[in-house]
Amino acid sequence: MNTLAEENYLKAIYHLSLNGAIASTNQLAAQLNTKASSVTDMLKKLADKELINYTPYQGVNLTATGEKIAINIIRKHRLWEYFLVEKLNFKWDEVHEMAEEMEHISSNALIDRLDKFMGYPKYDPHGDPIPDCNGLFKAHNLRPVSAVDVNESVIICGVRDHSTVFLQYLEKHGLMIGKNIAITDIIEFDHSVILMMDNKKVQISREVANNLLVSI
Repeated sequence: MNTLAEENYLKAIYHLSLNGAIASTNQLAAQLNTKASSVTDMLKKLADKELINYTPYQGVNLTATGEKIAINIIRKHRLWEYFLVEKLNFKWDEVHEMAEEMEHISSNALIDRLDKFMGYPKYDPHGDPIPDCNGLFKAHNLRPVSAVDVNESVIICGVRDHSTVFLQYLEKHGLMIGKNIAITDIIEFDHSVILMMDNKKVQISREVANNLLVSI
């Protein structure tokens, strides 16, 4: 059995190590809001449990066992987010912190029944793929709005930034998952983006465009 702190580290390492990257001590300290010395102590513990591959000053990645645990935590988190939004009518900007607590429930039988009860959803309310009971999932091939060409039509499918203020901003402007948008102009001065949605123009900043993910 792993502690809550250990599970949080494994999940953080998983996210930082996507696409074969090596997570650094400083990256983990920043993501987990802790000291680098505390990170080093935890990495030694996880290495002793053979959950990570760790070499001081060279970064860290997950072993096969560590990755399996991390994906299961992510599965639980995203299933709970889906449940809270779809079944209990919470808004998508309200559920992250609740799911952070609920992801540490240890009963896989409960999670499997939750998954079945909801009809085996493939994506959470923020567009992130939900792993199945075997840890398998199919990710969208997404790109940020900032990488979309002018006159191209796309569908909003996800977000990079899960913060409450960002999600509330998107909701205020109607930029929700499933919306069709068309890029009409990119302002040269500040790289802000003009788009058409529901027959009206919306202007978003470069930062918003970098964090709003779309599919053709």
